[in-house]
Amino acid sequence: MTIGQGEVRKVAQLAEIAVSDAELPRLVEQLNRIVEYVAQLDAVPADAGDAAFTAGPERVALRADEVRPVPLARPPAAMATDFIDGFFTVPHRGATGQG
Repeated sequence: MTIGQGEVRKVAQLAEIAVSDAELPRLVEQLNRIVEYVAQLDAVPADAGDAAFTAGPERVALRADEVRPVPLARPPAAMATDFIDGFFTVPHRGATGQG
């Protein structure tokens, strides 16, 4: 797969990046080198039996991901000057923001 000037211009336009005509050949070359490198990585054989790397000793079991509440040091109502029905309340200000 190769990338041409048209693709680079289109991506630059979508990303709202200004690319001058002088910069275009260099960008095309750089992107083609990146695509070529990724293609080389795809060619590297990977053994299906290889285990994923896990940092630390293998005997340390990872905990299961569980969604649960995090206990707070103080409840929210203790931190608010006014707390009604689970909501912090603040004084009403007029439309101009002036008390």
